Amino acid sequence: MIETDLIWNQLHQLLMSQRFAVVATYSNGQPYASLVAFVAKDDLAELIFVTRDDTRKYKNLMNEPRAAMMIDNRSNKASDIDSAFAVTACGDADVVDKIQSPEIIDLYVAKHPQLEEFVLSPRAAVIGLKIKTYYFVKQFQNVHEIKLK
Repeated sequence: MIETDLIWNQLHQLLMSQRFAVVATYSNGQPYASLVAFVAKDDLAELIFVTRDDTRKYKNLMNEPRAAMMIDNRSNKASDIDSAFAVTACGDADVVDKIQSPEIIDLYVAKHPQLEEFVLSPRAAVIGLKIKTYYFVKQFQNVHEIKLK
């Protein structure tokens, strides 16, 4: 139980401290990865990012909502082999209604104030990735699977 608590705390710290993630989508037999600015809900059940509604990632998610996001804390140094960790969050994406969910917009803008105008623009789609499973990796080979209910 103590190790599970430690992993959950490290996962929470990572998701709260990092500003960017790579989102992986899929369409027509082809994977596609994009860098996005994201925010996590405090319970870690959902990760939020914003994209224009005319992007490939948006179109891919509208056709196939299953997606993954990868977040890490690497510093691009040799010491990362021992100290870096990463998480892949797998789940289903959906568009968040900006009018019905102002608290989501507030959460996102609190972490990314420079993106407020973009988030509020008519072409911006707020995407919520409802997490089913986290894969937390330490030292490039120590993998912990965390399933959410």
